[in-house]
Amino acid sequence: MLNEKNILIKKVALIKASKYRNSILFSIGHSIKTPSEISKEVNIRINHVSKVLKELKNENLVKCLNEERTKGRLYKLTEEGEEILSFLESNLKK
Repeated sequence: MLNEKNILIKKVALIKASKYRNSILFSIGHSIKTPSEISKEVNIRINHVSKVLKELKNENLVKCLNEERTKGRLYKLTEEGEEILSFLESNLKK
């Protein structure tokens, strides 16, 4: 349990350390989005969105639903990503 809490805290810190990671995590939220949709919504250039999605994927916070595609890839939060988002949302309300 303690180890899980430490991992959660490290990942929350990772998200909070970058406005891009934070914006993209919140943009995806509880939906499924393409990098283009995210880029337009948060006003971040597509190359930065792609880089951040790769980082978030490596941290097991997002997953690509159709890896075989080169265009129109769909991303959603993993269970762990949803947990981080819920934690951040609950702290915004305080």
